[in-house]
Amino acid sequence: MSAGCGHDTDFSGATAAYRRRLWLVIAINAGMFGVEGVAGLLSGSRALQADALDFFADAVTYGMSLAVIGMSLRVRATAAMAKGISLLLMGLWVLASTAWGVVAQATPAAETMGAIGFLALLANLASVAVLMSYRDGDANVRSVWLCSRNDAIGNIAVMIAALGVWGTATGWPDLIVAGIMAGLFLWSAVGIIRQARGELARAAVAT
Repeated sequence: MSAGCGHDTDFSGATAAYRRRLWLVIAINAGMFGVEGVAGLLSGSRALQADALDFFADAVTYGMSLAVIGMSLRVRATAAMAKGISLLLMGLWVLASTAWGVVAQATPAAETMGAIGFLALLANLASVAVLMSYRDGDANVRSVWLCSRNDAIGNIAVMIAALGVWGTATGWPDLIVAGIMAGLFLWSAVGIIRQARGELARAAVAT
């Protein structure tokens, strides 16, 4: 991690404190996937559905991160690569869903979007606070931080979209935010994949 955090970019997460924090964040994400997934379907909000999918992906990938802590650089980098690719695919799915929303032109329930978006924001701010001291490290550790940060940004965007839907009585704000979230997923995926590729190259040289 950075000097301000007391670690360097080779930090692998192999501490009991980091494992405990990761378990807590996994529980938060799994719970919010259920809550936001149901709310997204009932309200018809593409942004909520995208954010719920992100909660699910985070819970799964954080579990993967936990499983490979302490293993070789090659194994950790491979896990990070898999997470980067899954984030890339998720971004593409959200883009496709958003494009379909443009065709369908449905207006989601703004009140549900706002309420659930606020609840999700609180959950993600808690996750960010838990992981703040571990926001750098190797690709495996950094991917966990990036996903949590993206979630918090996404929830703020969902709440802004809810205000837009309420104010305009159209679904366009929801679709715009879903598209922005897709772009954020894709941008983070590229960063994770790039770092994982570098670590895989280092592991190959070391063997």
